[in-house]
Amino acid sequence: ASLDNETAVRDACRGIGTVFHVAAKVGVWGHYDDFFRANVLGTRALLAGCREHGVSCFVHTSTPSVVYNGYDLANADESLPLTTRCPSPYPLTKAIAEREVLAANSETLRTVALRPHLIWGVGDPHLVPRILARARSGRLRIIGTGRNRVDMVHVQNAADAHLLAESALQKCMLLGYTAAPAGRAYFITNGEPVILWDWVNQLLTALGEPPVKRHVSLRTASAVGAVCEAAWRVLPLKGEPPLTRFIAAELAKDHWFSLDAARRDLDYVPRITMTDGTTELIASLRSGPKP
Repeated sequence: ASLDNETAVRDACRGIGTVFHVAAKVGVWGHYDDFFRANVLGTRALLAGCREHGVSCFVHTSTPSVVYNGYDLANADESLPLTTRCPSPYPLTKAIAEREVLAANSETLRTVALRPHLIWGVGDPHLVPRILARARSGRLRIIGTGRNRVDMVHVQNAADAHLLAESALQKCMLLGYTAAPAGRAYFITNGEPVILWDWVNQLLTALGEPPVKRHVSLRTASAVGAVCEAAWRVLPLKGEPPLTRFIAAELAKDHWFSLDAARRDLDYVPRITMTDGTTELIASLRSGPKP
């Protein structure tokens, strides 16, 4: 059911014990109201459906961008406050949704929020295809110094984390709704921060593409992003701007996160390493159709 259809969303909660809320409107550009309707109102409808139909566990897929603050995030943990100012509607609306999910934690409905960062792997339709498309069109530039470290999470590890979260919530049925992980949020990554542009160039080189070498300063990229945003607001342009201030910051700054809380409360241990996952991904891209 579409997240816009409140009746269908609430009815989807009938007769089940756990809701995994992984659906969202994702993107770096668009009208705030569209993101709010899907990410906030859709989440509210699911929570209402859980209460109406007696669902006991709610595992919410959030995003690390809910703590976006425009600065480098190095070994950041869950003590960071949720963002209230961000030049992108996706983090803003996901932050509202996460806050409401955690506030809904109760004796009858245990809730938890997971923040997987840059999910990737074989079959990824978003991250890697976008990187390759931009590189092949000659539109990919290193923003900033090119030495920023970034966390990612392999899709298998992300799936494992969701199942571990459900199991931990079920234990809270005995321990009480204030016991971890109920009512809490957790960063989920591979626990192996990579230098973003080294990883990108590793992929490109392995696929026979020239590595990205040209740099643009973050200040210049942010200015270009602001101009693009203004043009897309004023003119009847289709699709997303080629660059936004949010994307410029994400591509230039550190954003890697502590796994201490997830290890402690969820028993989360990433089983697919960056090396193994990257090797598998490259083999798949070489043998399959050109993305």
